[in-house]
Order: sequence, then C-alpha cells, then structure tokens
Amino acid sequence: QVQVVESGGGLVQAGGSLRLSCAVSDNAFRVNIWSWYRQAPGKQRELVASIAGGATINYAEPVKGRFTVSRDDGATAAYLQMNSLRSEDTAVYYCSAFIITTSGGRTYWGQGTQVTVSS
Repeated sequence: QVQVVESGGGLVQAGGSLRLSCAVSDNAFRVNIWSWYRQAPGKQRELVASIAGGATINYAEPVKGRFTVSRDDGATAAYLQMNSLRSEDTAVYYCSAFIITTSGGRTYWGQGTQVTVSS
C-alpha cells in the first residue's frame, strides 16, 4: 500500500514563505501526476497546483506568481514553494499522487498539513 507523506506546514506572517514537501513511501513507484489541494474552514477543497511528467504545470489563479510546484527527478517527491503568503492562503494543504501501474491508475492522498498565515 502506497502512502503519501506531507511535511512543511506551519504558522507564518503575511508576506512570508513556506515550503511543503510530499513523498511516497515506496520509491519503486513513480508518480505520474502530483497535485496540491487546499481546504479552508467552511470551504470546498480546491486545486492549487499540479505537475505532470515534470513539464506540464498548472496553477490556480489566486496563487499564480507566488507559488511554485516542482518534483524530484525520480518522481517520488514533490514540493510546493509558497511565497508572499496571504491570510487567505490559510488552509489545510493536501498532496495527491496519481500513479499508473499495470493494474491501472490510482490516486493516493496525504494526510494534510496545516498552513496558517497571520495578518
């Protein structure tokens, strides 16, 4: 069973930066698509950024120019660099890993990490 482990959340002042990390528990699997989502209190989970194949990158409009998604060469870890943080970025951030195997494709989710931006 593949597990996805996140780290890097915390409390930061507005204008500050945080870097989230995400890794799969089994290095034998290469992740085809990494995605970062967030869910603020009382709101639906929303896609923040995704990276597929190391070259296809998408960002949600609110984070464009401030967040950067990347992954390592082995596609077993991904990162979300968050700069110029705002209070509205406060949320639980989730990482998801879409892995294709001979059995088909499946998405694995991390446990979530809290990001709190104080104004």
